[in-house]
Amino acid sequence: MAGLLIAGTVNAQTPSDLAAAAEGWRAAAAAAATWQTDPAQAERAREAAERARDLAQRDRDNAERARDNAQRERDREMSAYEQGQSALDAAKWDRAIQAFDRVIEAKGTKADGALYWKAYAQNKLGQRPEALATIGTLTKDYPKSRYLSDAKALEVEVRSRAGGVDPAQENDEDLKLIAITNLGNNEDAIPLLQKVLQGTGSPRLKARALFVLAQGNSQKARDALVTVAKGGSNPDLQMNAIKYLGIYGGRENRAALGEIYSSTSDVEVKKRILSSYMTSGAKEALLSAAQTEPNQELRAEAVRQLGVIGAHEELWTLYQKESSADVKKQIIRAMFVGGDSSRLIQLAKTEQNPELRLLAVRNLGVMGSRQTADALVEIYGSSKDAEVRKAVINGLFIQNNAEGLVALARKESDPAMKKEMVQKLSLMHSKVATDYLMEILNGK
Repeated sequence: MAGLLIAGTVNAQTPSDLAAAAEGWRAAAAAAATWQTDPAQAERAREAAERARDLAQRDRDNAERARDNAQRERDREMSAYEQGQSALDAAKWDRAIQAFDRVIEAKGTKADGALYWKAYAQNKLGQRPEALATIGTLTKDYPKSRYLSDAKALEVEVRSRAGGVDPAQENDEDLKLIAITNLGNNEDAIPLLQKVLQGTGSPRLKARALFVLAQGNSQKARDALVTVAKGGSNPDLQMNAIKYLGIYGGRENRAALGEIYSSTSDVEVKKRILSSYMTSGAKEALLSAAQTEPNQELRAEAVRQLGVIGAHEELWTLYQKESSADVKKQIIRAMFVGGDSSRLIQLAKTEQNPELRLLAVRNLGVMGSRQTADALVEIYGSSKDAEVRKAVINGLFIQNNAEGLVALARKESDPAMKKEMVQKLSLMHSKVATDYLMEILNGK
């Protein structure tokens, strides 16, 4: 009991966890001290320790549910925002307004951008009073929004066209797209491209201008791209500019990404930079973020990106130094993504934290190789943990490894575990599985 509570104290992640674990530790200590002299009091202490442990687990579960709910809300917001952007590109103005209204109602991180693009769509429909009202809401509710500069330009356009040509009837954007595409590496065109980025064009038009700018070979073009990546435009363009710095790589681009990362507190911008580090193969930058970033969400993202580029040694070094069980879980998942079966086997055999060991076993089960299959059979034989054994059975089932399951079933004396194996074998289309099931039916 005391050992379990010590582990709970070490792995506690929140103040509530720590308080509950501490209470449990005190109860366990009391139980140990009084067991011989007062069994009844010791039993009460044991029950208090169990309640403390249950409370800590409940708090962890509630925190995890809260994180999951928040992530789902962010995902819904981003989905609606992207639907609105797609509708703008297709000139489906009404549909765009509906999508952006959902984003605005969510009052999340994309609400100011949604207000700007809603006003843009309203202007395209000729709804100028409505567009001006939407711009007014953006200005009032989000006085520090980075869309304000674009909104002011849009307001000038809306007011200048009052009583004039209906913007919805203008058909010159396709011509502009063709012109931008054909500018290529013409350095003289950079000021024109920058003007498009700062103007009131559609997302598609601005994205095309930024793409052409990113392909420029000159220092002037690169400087213009870095300016956008540093936030010299609206957040949508900034995210794309950061992506292009990663795609086109190079020492200067990675240095620019590092400068932006260290100077911003925007988590979403930092996530995009970590993704660009991955694209450009910047292992050192990702490793630095994984080691030094105070934000646990960003540390986990850096770890995930290290897994994508197969940074096996870096991940192993991180795992050995890491103290957070949550981040260690991310490292194990990154090892799986990177295909590092050797380290996962090592963790599945030696990790002292039951939750982490179980996660390593489960990931091995999804890695269909002879090495992982043999390791799973060996782990089953050496482990007495029922959850680990069940994870091995499930892993062999996922791998369609009837030979391994049959070999374990023949040796298994625990009826419950043997039943688990037989149930899995009954679902497998394998001669080995069928032959073994026939043996059971024949009483062999």
